[in-house]
Amino acid sequence: MQTKIWRFWLTGAAILALAACASQKPVLYPNSTLQQRGETAGNQAIEGCMRRADAAGLDYSKGNVARRTAESGAIGGAGGAVGGAIYGSATRGAVAGAAGGATAGLIRGMFDRNDPAPVYRAYVNRCLAEQGYEPIGWE
Repeated sequence: MQTKIWRFWLTGAAILALAACASQKPVLYPNSTLQQRGETAGNQAIEGCMRRADAAGLDYSKGNVARRTAESGAIGGAGGAVGGAIYGSATRGAVAGAAGGATAGLIRGMFDRNDPAPVYRAYVNRCLAEQGYEPIGWE
């Protein structure tokens, strides 16, 4: 029975993780460069600049979801240990609390906005500006 419950939660978490993987991209101002070259060329420039940022070793997300998952797991483990100590088994309570906290942290992280790291964003914006494009924000 417990195996089925875990499979259900893990499948749901995997589906949510895939849905949350969408990253933000720059929005270009329709200046003369974009008007002359067209939307397709603008999108290709965005993709190219993002690949250059990745190749330069810049991290888009800074590992935010992993960090928050670990933090929530630690908090859940501590809370679970206290609850378990009160009801008779600190070890079982800590394990259950850590698992619950980590799951909550993972799901919270998946629903957070997937903002790019400031240095990554600045790199891509500069790359686009050097090609004549004018990024006005990220969506």
